[in-house]
Amino acid sequence: MQELNYNNLDQCEAFDRLRRLFPASPKPGAGLGETAAELNPRRALERDLNAGGGLRFNFAARGVSAEALDLLFRLAEEQQAEKKYRSLLSGEIMNTGENRMVLHHLSRGQVLADKPVLAGGRDLGAFYRGERERFSLFARRVREGEIRGSTGKPFKTVVQIGIGGSDLGPRALYLALRGWAEAEGITGPEARFLSNVDPDDAAEVLAGLNPEECLFILVSKSGTTQETLTNHALVVQRLQEGGIPGLDPRGHMVAVTSQTSPLAASSDFLDSFFMDDYIGGRYSSTSAVGGLVLSLAFGPETFEEVLAGAHEGDLLALEPAEQNAALTDALLGVFDINIRGLGTSAILPYSQALIRFPAHLQQLDMESNGKQVNRRGEPIGYSTGPVILGEPGTNGQHSFYQLLHQGTGVVPLQFIGFSRSQRGRDRSLDGATSQEKLNANLAAQIVALALGQKSDNPNKNFPGGRPSSLLYGDRLTPRTLGSLLAHFENKVMFQGFLWNLNSFDQEGVQLGKVLTGKVLAGRSQSPSPGDNREALLKFYAGLLGL
Repeated sequence: MQELNYNNLDQCEAFDRLRRLFPASPKPGAGLGETAAELNPRRALERDLNAGGGLRFNFAARGVSAEALDLLFRLAEEQQAEKKYRSLLSGEIMNTGENRMVLHHLSRGQVLADKPVLAGGRDLGAFYRGERERFSLFARRVREGEIRGSTGKPFKTVVQIGIGGSDLGPRALYLALRGWAEAEGITGPEARFLSNVDPDDAAEVLAGLNPEECLFILVSKSGTTQETLTNHALVVQRLQEGGIPGLDPRGHMVAVTSQTSPLAASSDFLDSFFMDDYIGGRYSSTSAVGGLVLSLAFGPETFEEVLAGAHEGDLLALEPAEQNAALTDALLGVFDINIRGLGTSAILPYSQALIRFPAHLQQLDMESNGKQVNRRGEPIGYSTGPVILGEPGTNGQHSFYQLLHQGTGVVPLQFIGFSRSQRGRDRSLDGATSQEKLNANLAAQIVALALGQKSDNPNKNFPGGRPSSLLYGDRLTPRTLGSLLAHFENKVMFQGFLWNLNSFDQEGVQLGKVLTGKVLAGRSQSPSPGDNREALLKFYAGLLGL
């Protein structure tokens, strides 16, 4: 494979030209309306790309000129974005912080068909397929009533115990598919998710459940996650203290972990399913981390459709930049952050089914690219990942859209919409159905934000020039959802390449864990001169009753 260069963004000729041609304005958002005013149906049609799974990506309202777009495509070539993606797929070490391969794409299919990925002589693609076959068979046996609880009752509820990537992605996907499954007549166990170590979360999640009919999935790759193990112990204690004759917690627990974790060989579980260190938590929804709970709730066939959509998105991410939706989206984000100086982005799904999708994307994006050093550990002198916020429409319109329309700053927007609802239940009022009203609102927001409205009344003046893009399709199905997931995963990956970051470690979560351990252990060490960390730990712990 051709040797890759790993240059910082500000070392690139195309980036230097972008900065000279589009100098940052001292007023946030100034000048955006000049290109937004060119928005018209013909331009909108030209800026529409296939994102896979019946999903399209339209960026006509992003307010980027043809000249800027051409330079962005040159930047992608200069930073070898597509070649680095191929290198990742081939099993090269891309997680430089932990010296690991990055293989979440492989969990849903071999993108480079002629290049199996090996580690220690083991074909990792075959390993992932084998684990998928194992948990798919397990899910079928549970759904058919062959595998039951320790007292002989079938499982009616599945509770996933995990935090971070073991919770956010799987929970978002489960909620996204629940309405589709109901409309399609697909039944199965209800899924719930226990993540927060706050005992009130456990109390709410477990409320009203019959322990005899509950299957718990403990998800921890390392087998040492403090919050997850604490919640597991809480659940086991509740099962043991329930006074139900014959109930054995071991008959109600399965684990998703690595083969090297302390959980792997434990006799406390009915079964264990494996992943490895090459799949990061926030990228793990298409492994057993998300696959087991989705297969139990909706059937393995449904999860296979999610994988098929994600795989299609991964294949499309190999296309040249001009036809590559994920790479184009990534480039537009770099333009917003590093040329326009816009450091916040909003994910706005006009689909209630995607209610937790923005929360998943917060982790995906901010944990991956919230970095201040490059992949060699050297400080960088430019902004990287954006702050992500989001809420489904039309609720958000009655919450924070005031700032989006008329605030002093500008927030680039990522809308998501579908022509049809999942369940198909609708009613007509005032000449339009609920779904028609939903999509009318979405279309109106794109145009209002881009073009604005002039008024002599300053309170009614809308400056416009608010950039947005639209991911859209006919209906949110498992395949479409898989492509939607892959689009954002690949967008974040490409942005990491463009910024010269390691998007696949997360050292930022470690310091808090270490200090938490010190508080709980009650350690008292003399602070170094000028370091009052220990004293502050004691002070704030004391305020909280510790």
